[in-house]
Amino acid sequence: MSHSPLSLRACAEGEAARLPALLARAEHLAGAVLPGAHGRRRAGTGDDFWQYRPAQIGDSRRMVDHRRSARGDQEFVREREWQIAQSVMLWVDQGASMRFASTKALPDKADRARLLGLALSILLLRGGERVGLAGTALPPRRGNPQILRLAEMLSKEDAQDYSPPEHRGMIPHARAIFISDFMGDLAPVQTALTKAADRGVRGILYHLLDPSEEAFPFTGRTIFESIGGSLRHETLKANDLRESYLDRLAARKDELQQLCARTGWRYGLHHTDASAQSALLWLYAALDARQGGPA
Repeated sequence: MSHSPLSLRACAEGEAARLPALLARAEHLAGAVLPGAHGRRRAGTGDDFWQYRPAQIGDSRRMVDHRRSARGDQEFVREREWQIAQSVMLWVDQGASMRFASTKALPDKADRARLLGLALSILLLRGGERVGLAGTALPPRRGNPQILRLAEMLSKEDAQDYSPPEHRGMIPHARAIFISDFMGDLAPVQTALTKAADRGVRGILYHLLDPSEEAFPFTGRTIFESIGGSLRHETLKANDLRESYLDRLAARKDELQQLCARTGWRYGLHHTDASAQSALLWLYAALDARQGGPA
């Protein structure tokens, strides 16, 4: 889809305007959690060699192994186990379905997902970890400048109703967090987690829903329309759909939990009317947990 220069500028200005507010809120949320959080620095086998990998943007010159790089035209980095263990990759669903809120008193799902993703990144970065986005756009890096890069990338929106999760650029034996309403096709989610598991990546599938999506409080004549406008359904008796909808939602949750069980990931559930602080605490703790139930 093409965009005019004016529409692109308006879109860019809209995204830029969200950055200061998002950063301030994420900093405040992370600050409320930080005093009680423990650092995740790892000791023990930290100096053990793990693997060579091609150098990426953001790698310092001292990380380059010149002996290995001298064998060809490409530079290679000598990674150690602690560097792998401290890499965390984040995917926050930016699809149109995430821009839903049932009332003005609640944040939309995208807003809560961005806030949690950025606040968690702040906690991890200040604990000495490398954090980036799943995919190739923003590899894991350390330091405060990465917070601004993450905020900028997380402020973007996707026009399609349902965005598939990224599975490119997964660093072997790293950690990952996927935050989404998981309302779309599950096949891309299955592909992403299977590929991640094949590379030894473990993480969290965080299922984020508006409370109305859990309760289905609709009755009488109702028009259901996706945020992106690709789906539309009108009914005169919405209450007749409640039981079948709730059955399908329960089945979707079960599928996600089974997928996590098969791939060694952890499933968490969060509603936008619940505390963002409690959600952040759960996510932070769950990165080190081997198993457990929904948040």
